[in-house]
Amino acid sequence: MAATAVRYLRSVGAPTATEPFDALPRPDLRAVGDDERLPVDPGEFRRVLGHFATGVTVVTAYDEAGPAGFACQSFASLSLDPPLIAFMVARTSTTWPRIAGAGAFCVNILGAHQGELCRGFAISGADKFAGVGYDRAPATGSPRLESVPAWIDCTIQAVHTGGDHLIVVGRVEALGACEDGAPLLFHRGTFGRFTA
Repeated sequence: MAATAVRYLRSVGAPTATEPFDALPRPDLRAVGDDERLPVDPGEFRRVLGHFATGVTVVTAYDEAGPAGFACQSFASLSLDPPLIAFMVARTSTTWPRIAGAGAFCVNILGAHQGELCRGFAISGADKFAGVGYDRAPATGSPRLESVPAWIDCTIQAVHTGGDHLIVVGRVEALGACEDGAPLLFHRGTFGRFTA
């Protein structure tokens, strides 16, 4: 449907995005103000939102210190033209500054068999790549994990503030997927798999 809309806009001479726009300057990071806090218990918020099942990814980058990455379930397709994706990361993440500094990343979409791999990338401070096979994604050189059903190689397009998280928009430079493989799902605090 999005492709049809883009074709229509082009046919009537309407502008469509063809080049990446300059995302700088990046937003100032600030603490969440008391007037921005909802009158909702954080535990109840997590419990209710946990009913929404998500896929699971590992976002990776390569900087001068080597490979970096973290587990991420807040990932989504954003735009077809230009091809954009988005993910959210906590502003307290110690891995995010390395990815931001690299200016590029690879989203590794995990398969149903990769729950342990996800747990390894969810731990802070550990050597997350110990024993993990990977090669370099073709456009940015970010780590592309072995045996993932799909991967998306991106450059950072924009970063927005969103409460205690950052909303990272990535421009897709390359991507790929295998034909087989069920996704790893996260629902109400546990991993699961899709069955038709």
